[in-house]
Amino acid sequence: MSTIEKSIDVYVLVSTAYNQWTQFEVFPRFMEGVEEVRQIDDKHTYWRVNVGGKVLEFEAEITEQIPDKRIAWRARGGAYNSGVITFHRLNERITRLMLQMEYEPEGIVEKAGDMLGVVSRRVQGDLEWFKELIERRGVESGGWRGKINSPAS
Repeated sequence: MSTIEKSIDVYVLVSTAYNQWTQFEVFPRFMEGVEEVRQIDDKHTYWRVNVGGKVLEFEAEITEQIPDKRIAWRARGGAYNSGVITFHRLNERITRLMLQMEYEPEGIVEKAGDMLGVVSRRVQGDLEWFKELIERRGVESGGWRGKINSPAS
């Protein structure tokens, strides 16, 4: 099992950053290797990703979602991955995004890439592309303000 922890400060309101992150179908615009994300319902998304030339498809379940605070997920089927992104208001115009993710690399190519830090650099690059996208626009393309409680809630 591998763990990644990354953060980035974006120069928008916390609600703007959060609302944009809830627009999962836009993820291919800033996430390398993500070819398609479809919202199935409030708690489920379909993903098609390209990892080292290998196309993978899986469903992810949103396990917790609190507007302007956090979104947690876990993959359903396929290689194990789960994580949480949290949104922290630093001041009126700056929001810190903190991403924690666990995943299980499969196969020798993925395991070698993991050991070399490829996934960690990719995640940091995705956060930087998200920053560029949201700061350039200044406003979100949409948003979902619903709440999903974790099983422990």
